[in-house]
Amino acid sequence: MRTADHDPTTAGSGAGLASDALEHHVASPQGRGHRPRCGHDGAAGGAACGDLVRISIAVEGDRVADAGFDASGCGAAQAAGSAAVALVRGRPLLGAARVGVHDVADELGGLSPGKLHAAELAADALHRALGAAAWSDARATRVATRTLVAMSGGVDSSVVALMSGDDAVAVTVELWADEEHDPERSCCSASAVRGARALAHSLGMPHFTLDLRDRFRAGVVDPFLAAHADGETPNPCVRCNGNVRLDDMLALADGLGAATLATGHYARIATDGEGPLLRAAADLAKDQTYMLCAVAPATLDRLRFPLGELRKPQVRERAAAAGLAVADRPDSQDLCFLAGTDRERFLARHGGIHSRPGQIVDAQGRDVGRHRGAHAFTVGQRRGLGIGGSEQPLYVVRTDARANRVVVGRREDLRRTHVGVRAATLLRGGARVDRVKLRYRAAPLPGRLARPTAAAGRHRRLDVALDEPVLGAAPGQVACLMDGDLVIGHGVIAG
Repeated sequence: MRTADHDPTTAGSGAGLASDALEHHVASPQGRGHRPRCGHDGAAGGAACGDLVRISIAVEGDRVADAGFDASGCGAAQAAGSAAVALVRGRPLLGAARVGVHDVADELGGLSPGKLHAAELAADALHRALGAAAWSDARATRVATRTLVAMSGGVDSSVVALMSGDDAVAVTVELWADEEHDPERSCCSASAVRGARALAHSLGMPHFTLDLRDRFRAGVVDPFLAAHADGETPNPCVRCNGNVRLDDMLALADGLGAATLATGHYARIATDGEGPLLRAAADLAKDQTYMLCAVAPATLDRLRFPLGELRKPQVRERAAAAGLAVADRPDSQDLCFLAGTDRERFLARHGGIHSRPGQIVDAQGRDVGRHRGAHAFTVGQRRGLGIGGSEQPLYVVRTDARANRVVVGRREDLRRTHVGVRAATLLRGGARVDRVKLRYRAAPLPGRLARPTAAAGRHRRLDVALDEPVLGAAPGQVACLMDGDLVIGHGVIAG
């Protein structure tokens, strides 16, 4: 008598073939319980669905030397793990990276919609394992025409994939997972990875998943939480680009023999004889050099920004002409790890930074209201103060996290003509600084370093004199130092 796990998986004339293939992988699983020596693991599934697939991959050079799996739950999940191992064991690494959900399903003779979930779990586990193994152990010969493309599944990175040639390889980084996270609104969730992989495979590209969740937590989220606890307003995207994902993707590029990494950022690269520098994009409304300003020159030298000369409507037109379903997808607006939740709830759940009522005072120290926690406010903020009866609008002028106090004032109280910048890096001598950008969406302001003799290198503190006052410079935000449209330094706005 057949159990439910052994029922035929498709209807019609192919049902017998499907059942035979599935039966074969259930009865004779390939590599079950085997973990290769020096293997790297990837897992998918678990408590939510009851099915779990774990795949282990060992890589030598540019090939999958060995593979094994383990699975729990339904028979289809076990068969899918076996099928994935059979498809990649001994195969060239880039060939293994072309294996997707439907390849696993086909290896099982086809799966009904009700059992396709098993193939999805196996594919997710496989690509996490492939990415980890390739990142650590792959040693492919460098190919000058090979480009690694950072794909988020959105329209920008998809058009970059179209522009990157026949030898392009795709990678998607997985950065965050949380029970309150909305995976459909995030560019770095498991759901986004799955969509980007399907798109890459539809374009004939190998695809790797790079699971950086632990590194992202330590290198981006924890400093984000610490900055809020100190009463600052941090830029996690600058830290992510400058310290985590781009360098880790380039490490993968090295293993795969890719000379360059192409991303969907709106930015350009210029060389002034001393090395590469970021240059503002042609589409200033989409320019992302601010978010890239902490990228090291050695990293920048291997980056390519194919969209730097294009405007957003042109990018969407190219996607539509290629028949890409993402051509009209809206741009992501949230920080990737805040998708589906709000900042205050995130700070409480992950940083233990809870509401702590305190005083709102004016510049003379007079009590004018109460707040729910100084960490919830930023310099320049007007909305959400809950203060009535003032003749003029009031703004947050500064916060004091230690005293849990918020100081408010009039618009003119925000005006500053000097901004201190700590933990600064100059890529060129300070005399070249003629503009500074203090917020992502703000235009650069004319200004200069108070000490223009500052040499290239790291500085504990620099002072910027502005030619016109800025209305609020939030401590913790990044100051992007510029020479015309070139980025020649960066630092953090001091309190």
